[in-house]
Parts: sequence; structure tokens; C-alpha cells
Amino acid sequence: MPHLTVVGGGFAGLTAAIAAAEAGAAVTVHEAHHTLGGRARTAQGPYRTNEGPHALYSGGPHWTWLRRRGLIGPLAPLPPWAAARFRLRHRGVLRRTPPLAMLRLLRRGTGPAPVDADFLTWAAGVAGEEGARAAAHYAAVALFHHDPGSLSAAFVQERLRRATRLPPEAHYPRGGWGALVDRMATHARNLGVRIETRSRVDALPAGAPVVVATSLDAARRLLQDASLTWPSGRAALVDLAVRTRRGDAFVVSDLDAPGWLERSTAQDRTLAPAGEQLVQGQIPLAPHESGADGTARAEQLLDLGFPGWHERVTWRREAVANGRTGAVDPPGATWRDRPAVDRGDGVYLAGDQVAAPGVLSEVSFNSALTAVSLALGRTALDLKRT
Repeated sequence: MPHLTVVGGGFAGLTAAIAAAEAGAAVTVHEAHHTLGGRARTAQGPYRTNEGPHALYSGGPHWTWLRRRGLIGPLAPLPPWAAARFRLRHRGVLRRTPPLAMLRLLRRGTGPAPVDADFLTWAAGVAGEEGARAAAHYAAVALFHHDPGSLSAAFVQERLRRATRLPPEAHYPRGGWGALVDRMATHARNLGVRIETRSRVDALPAGAPVVVATSLDAARRLLQDASLTWPSGRAALVDLAVRTRRGDAFVVSDLDAPGWLERSTAQDRTLAPAGEQLVQGQIPLAPHESGADGTARAEQLLDLGFPGWHERVTWRREAVANGRTGAVDPPGATWRDRPAVDRGDGVYLAGDQVAAPGVLSEVSFNSALTAVSLALGRTALDLKRT
């Protein structure tokens, strides 16, 4: 077996490292940061925030793979009262149920959406323009995109259905995604994987297969390949710790414009000190908008869902996230049109903006297994079954 080099110690890089080591390869992981995780990194306490919402979808291929290895670990259960505090802003006010027109798009009888049409045009033909816009804005939680209605109808429909499925597919590792990353890193080391942090790679090693498991921007610079581009989302992230108050919302989903607030401590009390709640807002930004514009819209949602939040804030952080939920497919494009995993000369890409199917982290997982299978001459199916 060859020696495999993995550049990047995030979810894709660790998946690739584990799969390759299990197949018998010697593996070295290089991570430029002092900690592993990439965009799946969880901040150190006392406020354990992720870089955007992170969930494991139990309907995805990585769920079984992680579970077989004992890597999922304890999950933060959704409390029974959470559904009763799920709120949607529609026509400027909070409501408990989505508009009826939006529900038409979720019926089983609704056929598959076309790839070549934009979501808003297709959905308006099914549910009317108001229902179509509400559905598009709801789907933004899985996109970080300022205009989901302009994307491929098939692409948005898949994410909308996954995000609204009952019982929910989304599950949250207790302690944040950093806890999952730690388990994966420990498992990799036990398999003999060498992990080097603070190890920036500026040139690829010669004569050995390499999996580049970085952001697409970083891969473009490392490989000096201008073709490594694909559209993605951009969003303002607002993290708040507020003193606990009865009656606060669990989720506020904005159906008037793309935007989402979620109280992560509703599931996992370990993410903040006792007596405090951790709330994250993610507000997609148009190209001309600033982080301040997104923050202002997040505060409007906070006013609705968390009355008196200003006086209760104990900690706050703001950031602008670029490409944090991976590729978005425009009309006429599918995952097959994104940058290919195999770059030639023993170089392979893995990450959430490359040519692999799935939703959110599933793209990273599938591309990592594909990259390893190509590098080692194994089938991706064999690696999944291992």
C-alpha cells in the first residue's frame, strides 16, 4: 500500500484518513491550524459554539459509517417542549405553523423538481408565489444563500424535504461537533494515522497520492488551479449567550427573508454555563450586503423570539461566514458538474464543494471516500462497508 498524505484535518480529511488506514495504507494528516476540525471546529468553553449550525442527518451515508465505528457518541436529545416553541416569521409576525401554500410543496404527491428550472419558478407553479418564497426562505438554513429561489429547483427541493422530514433527521452530538472530531481523531491515531497540527502545506509531496481536504479556495491556491471554483453561500453569524427566561423560542425561521435563529442549549445544556442559553443566528447575505446588515436582521428576529434579550446578554460574538455550507447548484447544474475529485497525477479533492452527492457534510464524507478509493484502487462501496 502507498503512503497517503491528507492535507486538512477537518471532517473530510479525518474521514479520508480513517478509510485509508482501515484499508492498510500509511497515512499522514497535515493541519495548518493548531486544532483539528476545520469548519466543524467547536469553540472552547464556556460558550461552545460551532461555526454555523452543524447537524448529523441520520438519513445520510455517513451516519451508518460513523455508528459502526462508535464515533457518533452521545447525542443531545430534542426535548418534548421544543416543537411547541418552534416559530416562523411570516408577514412580519411570529406564527406556529407554516402557510398552507408552503405545505403543498411538501406533499408526497409533489413530483421531483426539475434540474433546469429555478426553484421559485417551479415552486410557484405548484404552490403560488407566496408559498414558493416561504419555502425557499425556509430552505436557507441548509444553504446559507441569500436567494435560494434562484437555485436549481431539484437542488433546493432535496434540502427542503430533508430539513422538514418528520421525525427530524437532524441530530446533534453532545458537546458540539468538536466532540465528534475528537473521537474521529482518536480513532485515526489508534489506526496508526500520523496527525501533524500547525503543519501548513505549501507544496505537494512528490511521488505519493495526496488527498486535498481543504476549502475550495485553499485548494485552488495550493494546486494553482484557477478552475477550482463553484458558487457557495455567505452569511452573518451572530452568537449570543442570554440569561434564561421562560417562554423563549427554540427556533425562529424567517419566511419573509432567508434567516434562522436557534437556541442550541435547548438540546445540549453543556454548551453554556448554568442559567444561560446559547442562541445562534445565521442570516444569508447578498453580495452587496455587509455583516452589519445581517446582524440588524438577526436582531429583528431576536426581538420577536427572545423579548428583552438586550438586557439579558452575557456574551456576544459576530462573524461573516463564506462558503460554510458548501456548494450551491444553479439551474442546469448538479453535483456532477462541480470540480472533480480526481485532479490527475495522484491528487484528489475532498470537501463540501466538489463532485459528490449529499447534503451538507454528506458531500464531504462521500468525496473523502471517493478520493481514497481512487488513490488506493478500492471501490467506494467497499470502504463504506468496511
